[in-house]
Amino acid sequence: MLTQQTGVLLPTWIADAAEADLTGLTSDLNAVTAGLTFRRNSGGAEGAVNRIRKIKRQLYGRVGFELLRKMILLQ
Repeated sequence: MLTQQTGVLLPTWIADAAEADLTGLTSDLNAVTAGLTFRRNSGGAEGAVNRIRKIKRQLYGRVGFELLRKMILLQ
């Protein structure tokens, strides 16, 4: 389902999994179906967040927000 973007098969998979007594599968069904179906993803945003977190870890214990802001803008 992940590589072929066949999110329409997810309800059938969940029905099969429900027979195996797995719980909590339907709480975010719409979001999971959309994630398995559409080509758009949040990879770019996640990459930016990871880059900012890396910079924060490098600057931990040093000067405050102004240095962090400059480092983010420079990279």
